[in-house]
Amino acid sequence: MLESVDAAAILKRALAAGGEFADIYYEDGAYTSVTCEDGKVERVLSATDRGIGIRVISGFSTAYAYTNQLSLDSLLELAETVSRGVRGGVPHPDFNLCAPRSAGGCAAAIPPDQVELVRKVALVTRADRAARGFDPRVRQVLAVYRDARVKTQSVNSLGEFHEESSCSTVFMTQVVAQDGTVTQTGYEPVGAARGFELFDEFPPEELALRAAARGVMMLGARKSPAGQFPVVLSSEAGGTMVHEAIGHGLEADLVQAGSSVYRGRIGEQVASGLITVVDDATIPYARGSFGFDSEGTPAQKTVLVENGILKGYLYDRLSALKEGCASTGNGRRESYRNRPIVRMTNTLIAPGKSDPADILRSVSDGLFVKRMGGGQVNTVNGDFVFEVTEGYLIENGAIGEPVRGATLAGNGPQVLRQIAMVGNDLGFGIGTCGKDGQGVPVSDAQPTLLIPAITVGGAR
Repeated sequence: MLESVDAAAILKRALAAGGEFADIYYEDGAYTSVTCEDGKVERVLSATDRGIGIRVISGFSTAYAYTNQLSLDSLLELAETVSRGVRGGVPHPDFNLCAPRSAGGCAAAIPPDQVELVRKVALVTRADRAARGFDPRVRQVLAVYRDARVKTQSVNSLGEFHEESSCSTVFMTQVVAQDGTVTQTGYEPVGAARGFELFDEFPPEELALRAAARGVMMLGARKSPAGQFPVVLSSEAGGTMVHEAIGHGLEADLVQAGSSVYRGRIGEQVASGLITVVDDATIPYARGSFGFDSEGTPAQKTVLVENGILKGYLYDRLSALKEGCASTGNGRRESYRNRPIVRMTNTLIAPGKSDPADILRSVSDGLFVKRMGGGQVNTVNGDFVFEVTEGYLIENGAIGEPVRGATLAGNGPQVLRQIAMVGNDLGFGIGTCGKDGQGVPVSDAQPTLLIPAITVGGAR
């Protein structure tokens, strides 16, 4: 753990050749991963990792280095290495570091590092048995358990000192079902900033049966038709739409690089007046929540789009420094080995006023998307493609037969402007968001949405 005297000496060494800002990030983590595949527990990993990263910002450029050698001499040497990445400038004066501000301990009722490994292994074997027993057409089952308990500290040249202890737990089951030449998959994940108590609410057998039922059901689904159709996105679909279609495009580093369709559009209408988009790292227990981001900025709720009007972007310290504004608490990193970059946390479209049943009844013929899969977006122009992992035809305002192989393709700003009804419900999905080679935990959410017309790609 960092001490104020040591941290001040390290920061002074890091800024010896100049620079506007420097910080130190300390991380001490314990991790467990258990994988069951093809009926066998294939991998059990229990590991710890501890290290420190030191950064200097000078002239909007970053010098960054990290180490797991934590003696004061090693850290001073690392700070010296980082300082050599700075050209010119005035050495920083002495530092007056405040007492550490703490975000509190892990909120888990049952911290995962206090649970015996045998109980964690039992979760994946229970899921495997449940999925395989569901239907003889279930051919493959993959069950994965992961947990993490991480203590972090961040100290910077502004005199700020923050520390936090957090935990997270994730479980997923993927099922492959086969009938003749037709193969389909079912996938069911759960995860939160919680401990082992997560499985009181989400037993592994329940998750496995959902995945198996989805895979088996899709075996008998007809191929999705293709064309322009009205689409109802269920709140159960997860937040792929908000994350990909608009979320990445509102990250300030992409905006400043000219890689976002939303650049220079503050104050403009970029979505239907029914749409409000929020990024909120303060939601209790959500997978993307925290007390402080990886730069020590307190977590906050940021309104990005309000009633269709673009209100702002997501910032870390570097992108905020470039614009002379404050960070929104979105400076995140995968570990001490990585420099912080702008990342989403828990991103959602706020609920509206329509009853989801009324939204469905308003469509005579179209597609009902119950679950979304992965997606891709070109942030420069906003074009996207999303997979539909569970979809149904809408027939006379009611859910009809299931279809497989559907994709949704469109342009983010155009589709968001077309949304005609927004439900009063809200459903969350979880994920690990990748950017610049780093992955961080996130969650996304949306209410039931009506898109009057969007391009649906059918099965080949």
